[in-house]
Parts: sequence; C-alpha cells; structure tokens
Amino acid sequence: METAVEDPPKPRRGPALGVLLGCLVLAGALLLLVVGRTTAPTDASPEAGFARDMAVHHAQAVQMSFIARDGSEDEALRTLTYDIIVTQTAQRGIFMGWLQQWGLNQSTERPPMAWMAGHGHSSPAAPGAPATMPGMASGDELGELTRAAGKDQEILFLQLMIRHHEGGVQMAQSLLKLSDREEVATMARNIVNGQAGEIALMTDMLRQRGGQPLPSIL
Repeated sequence: METAVEDPPKPRRGPALGVLLGCLVLAGALLLLVVGRTTAPTDASPEAGFARDMAVHHAQAVQMSFIARDGSEDEALRTLTYDIIVTQTAQRGIFMGWLQQWGLNQSTERPPMAWMAGHGHSSPAAPGAPATMPGMASGDELGELTRAAGKDQEILFLQLMIRHHEGGVQMAQSLLKLSDREEVATMARNIVNGQAGEIALMTDMLRQRGGQPLPSIL
C-alpha cells in the first residue's frame, strides 16, 4: 500500500512581505532625513542670514577688543580682550567657510537682520549703529572709545561689550527658534553659553571699576 506524500507547506509570505515593506519605508524615511539635512541652505535662509550678520557683528567685537587691549595695562581686562579676539575671529572664519561650502556669496542684497523679522528683534542697537544689528556700537561710540584712556576707557569698553554680547545672544537665540541644522545650531548654542558667561564676568569687572551696565536689550 502506497503511503500518501503530503505536499510541503507553502511559505507564509504575508508577514515576511510586511516586514520587508516596513524596512523599505523606514529606509526611505531615513534617506529623506539625510538628504534634507545635507541640502545646502538657500540665500534667504535663516542659516545664511545668521552667518553673514554674525560675521559682521563679530568683526566689531574684535575691533573694540583691540582698542581696549592696546589702551589698558590691566591683565584681567587684557586677557578678556584676547579671548574675544581669538574666539570671535575663529568663529567668523567658520561663518565664511559655511557660506563658501553652501555656494553662497559672503554678501547679499537682502536687508541685514531680515531673517530675524518677527523673532524677538527689538531694541536692536544704539542710535546710528550700522544695519540696526542688536547690540552694535554706533560710530560715535567707537570714536569715544578710541579717544578715552585709562579707567574711563575700560568702563566704556565693558559697557559697550556687555550690550554687544547681549545682541549676539539675541541673534543666536533667534537662530535656534528658526533652524535645527546641526552645525549652525551647535554654534548658536556655544555663542549663547559663551557670551552669557562673559556678560557675567564683564558685569563684575565693570562694578569693580565703579561703573554700571547700559540698559539691557535682552
């Protein structure tokens, strides 16, 4: 008597196919995420505006720091100015490098600070300050800083740089509301933390000299 041979079980394709499709969907989502992250910012993007405007902002901080460094014999203040010169010069180079990497010009016809419109851009600068950037010193204030000497110059420098740092913090905080691009957001957080620490230091140095900060713009 012949024994019946059962047909081999057919593979169950339903669950396996579902897993495969799920993996493909996940891979596609990850690919879109990677592509989105690596797409260069546009000329009108918050990232490009932040890089351009912060580069200008940093340039004035370096200018003021050179004036104070050359006019002071106080080691603590000279150390502070040196740190600002080195740090902000290096960061400015990074901003320019980003623009080159993104294929964008270092300058633009777009109004300065346009990327911050509607995001806390108020009480931006002293009257007559260039481009209404937050915390920027006016031409008259820079002239006064250059002409001052001794403790008077130190006090004025600290007052102007505290306000200047407050403007930098304001710009960086605004960028963090508008962008999560990793390298730009990381730089913005570093600026917020670093300049907030220097504001506290300069406020203490100012009071040691009998001075008071200018009205805060934060």
